[in-house]
Amino acid sequence: MCVSLRPTQTTHRGPYVQPDLEADLKLYEMETTVGEPSGRNTEKFIDDMLEGTKYLISKLLISTLMEDYNKDIIISHIKNCTTGILFLSRENCHTDIDPNPTTLFEKASDIFDAISLLIDGGDQDNLIIRYPTGTLYQSRNAPAKLSNSVLGSVKDGQFVKLPSREALWPKLGNYTTVVAQLTLLSENPHPSDGNVSGTVCSLKLNDGLTNEYIHLANLTQMIEIFMNNPQASTPTNIPVLLEYNTKAVITVNVSNSESTLFVSVEPNANVSLQLVLAAGSPPNQTHFSHTTTVSPTENYRWMITPEMLRQTPGVWYVSASLVNSTWKPGLTLNITSFTGQCLYWDTDNETWSGDGCQVGNKSTPQRIHCLCNHLTLFGGSFFVAPNYVDLSRTSELFSTVSENYVVLALLCAFFGLYLITLLWACYSDRRARSKRKMTLLEDNHPAAQYNYLIGVQTSRRKNAGTTANVTVKVMGSEGDSDTHNLVDPEKPVFQRGAFDIFLLATPFPMGEVRNLRLQHDNSGGHPSWYIDKVTVQDLQTRCVFHFFCDCWLSSDHGDNMTKKTFNAAKNNEVKSFRNIFHTRTSNGFRDEHIWVSIVDPPSRSPFTRAQRVSCCMCLLLCTMAINIAFWNIPKDENSLVLFSFGSLEVTWQELMVGIQSGLLMFPINILIITIFRSIRPRLTSTSKKGHSAENFTPPPVTVATILKDTQEVISSVSSSPRNNLSDMHRLESTTDLGLALARVHEFIHLMQGESESDPHWVYCSKFLLAALCHLLMCLEKLDERQFLSAHEYQQTVNLTNLLVCKAEMVLSSHLVYCPPPVMKTKKRAASCWLPWWCVILGWFLLLSISGISTYFTLVYGFTYGQVKSTKWVVSLGLSLFQSIFILQPLKVIGLAVFFALMLKPVAVEETEEIEQVMTEQQEKCRQYSGRHTL
Repeated sequence: MCVSLRPTQTTHRGPYVQPDLEADLKLYEMETTVGEPSGRNTEKFIDDMLEGTKYLISKLLISTLMEDYNKDIIISHIKNCTTGILFLSRENCHTDIDPNPTTLFEKASDIFDAISLLIDGGDQDNLIIRYPTGTLYQSRNAPAKLSNSVLGSVKDGQFVKLPSREALWPKLGNYTTVVAQLTLLSENPHPSDGNVSGTVCSLKLNDGLTNEYIHLANLTQMIEIFMNNPQASTPTNIPVLLEYNTKAVITVNVSNSESTLFVSVEPNANVSLQLVLAAGSPPNQTHFSHTTTVSPTENYRWMITPEMLRQTPGVWYVSASLVNSTWKPGLTLNITSFTGQCLYWDTDNETWSGDGCQVGNKSTPQRIHCLCNHLTLFGGSFFVAPNYVDLSRTSELFSTVSENYVVLALLCAFFGLYLITLLWACYSDRRARSKRKMTLLEDNHPAAQYNYLIGVQTSRRKNAGTTANVTVKVMGSEGDSDTHNLVDPEKPVFQRGAFDIFLLATPFPMGEVRNLRLQHDNSGGHPSWYIDKVTVQDLQTRCVFHFFCDCWLSSDHGDNMTKKTFNAAKNNEVKSFRNIFHTRTSNGFRDEHIWVSIVDPPSRSPFTRAQRVSCCMCLLLCTMAINIAFWNIPKDENSLVLFSFGSLEVTWQELMVGIQSGLLMFPINILIITIFRSIRPRLTSTSKKGHSAENFTPPPVTVATILKDTQEVISSVSSSPRNNLSDMHRLESTTDLGLALARVHEFIHLMQGESESDPHWVYCSKFLLAALCHLLMCLEKLDERQFLSAHEYQQTVNLTNLLVCKAEMVLSSHLVYCPPPVMKTKKRAASCWLPWWCVILGWFLLLSISGISTYFTLVYGFTYGQVKSTKWVVSLGLSLFQSIFILQPLKVIGLAVFFALMLKPVAVEETEEIEQVMTEQQEKCRQYSGRHTL
């Protein structure tokens, strides 16, 4: 709650503070209004607060206020209003065009200074005011008592120590009383580009009588300032085994030329060390810039100032070697480093500056020690050097393999397991490659040119596959297909979990597919079949019809039926959340989950088992490299122990390391896996049998074969109600052949009379023309003596010739007004495929990343030593567990939920393999009709 401090007049008491909650209302308005707080309104608010507070001091209204209000409540209101505007100022979303006032913190500090004068400290000279964004410490003393005085909290580690009397007396000797105020802020109130972190403090000295600011600068002795950085991380402790007559070299990347570098090299024995500094390359006898000797007296620490670094950013090297000490086996150096910088806020230039300030030698990674010769707003910059390894010591580190074999043994075990798994994967890929092909149904009529793609998904439940012979019949709104046998002589079909694809050709489009009839003959050793679902895709119109079967076709399972008719699913069923989520998760775990997909990947995926196994190995090696690079951090004694087993403990800290390492795997995982998954498969030969003209041997021509072919043509055409052609009884003689041709003649007249063309008549004309051409070829090869008379034979040939000519005319007329639909390929889908040769790029990236990861894992392992390497294996196990059982399943489920919410069904087949199978059917039609074009 806040009160307004704007002064008003009254005829009874004179000026007083009007508690009309105006400041409260203004803060509430700024908090709830879109576009607020603006920089202009923020500045006006803080100016009003400062004016009101100064008015309160100047008129000395405390005694009057005490008659009506509690003084502590008034002071609390002022603090709340001031801290409230500081909080709101951080919500300014338009700092680029309407920035906060640069003097906001200074004015807020003036308000706190003013109200501190209203607080009656009694006999105490020290005063502490705590508020949400910081703490104010105030002391009122004679100038002589300020010598070496401490302001702040030594217990909390945040305080200021003033210099001696000799440095202060020339500046403060003329004052009777001096008020020293130290303000500590938890956040930086001014822009800093990230170079100021941790606590910010402001030190001010005021005249105790007039409250005027005392300017203090260019002191002969430094003011010591200590500020904490609660967010600072502990620097990495790198143990280095120092061999006889060698030196340890560490690398530090100095990013800020004004920073001070601290290097700590602590041995496990009481020895003296010589540290040598050099830029750009490791130091030697001629190449170095500074050197020093450290011992227990200096706590084995070296402070390297910006002057020593020549204010040059970049890579610097520090070598450590024994000096005036005796080497003993097992001598280990624990090396840490961090950088710090002391800055102050330059109110004239409105920027952070380091003039007049330097870093003190009492700095730690969690607390900066600054030495400054003036008063202002101070801040500190911290940077903890990341984990590093000295690659120049590779041969030295690898020579310790006999003493530290943990990481090497683990890598050898993983590579051995990888090679065994890779051999199995290559064998499985070779077997699966033959099962991947699409099947062109052998009982398709050669003249049929309207194509449907039938995809049959067998369930993954136990014993779901079948050995029986399966037949299918598709029923549409404009006709039905013949009953077809779903078999492939070159591969087994309908195995457990398999997705088999067949190309079915019909004489005409069947319209909207409504029903599907599946049946099997209950043959073989295991005839029972659990069918999951079937899709029927019209390759000309790209319409897809879904049939959710999810049942047994069996004589001894389910409802004991081997013949069932299924209805096509409605659009709302196909796009339902349940269907899409179930399909995406079931397919996702077999394809997207990189570890699980090794065992049973999708049968039609171009991403092979061998590639998946190699990607898993690469992912494992990257996990190990990133995990070991970020693992060696000091143990947090307060970290929660999740569970323990004997001497083994798993803490929350170790769990978080595993999570971070797992999250870093996603970019590498996605990069390589996406390449392999998106490579266009290379097309193989269409069939072992071959359908080329050279290998095609036409069957012998007899009257019986001619009658049978003619009977099939009429039966196929009559299956559509639109054709108005009734089926004929079995043709048994050449006389029946004449009657059949006469009926075909009537059907051609019917098509000629159709004034409106559509795909139905186009494909019927093409089918009939191909069939009549085939009949004419057969008649020309047939001996006329097989007819009753030569006249009958010639009459049949002439009639067939006439029908061929009329069929050509009908086809031409319908093509003019209604070109046949062709299969269209989405450009977007085609663009998702990478050329097949990109597999070389994928393998190159995989092998490169695996090799680099292996190298760094070994170097880090040898650097850590055997004991720490053994402990690291625990963290690695957690990271792998999270990747396999947490991160990967979450990715699959997340994608499934996303696509289900977006209502996007699983995409249908759109590959060049379809065009290849369609070409086979067209080639059959050319050989059947004897024509290259229809």
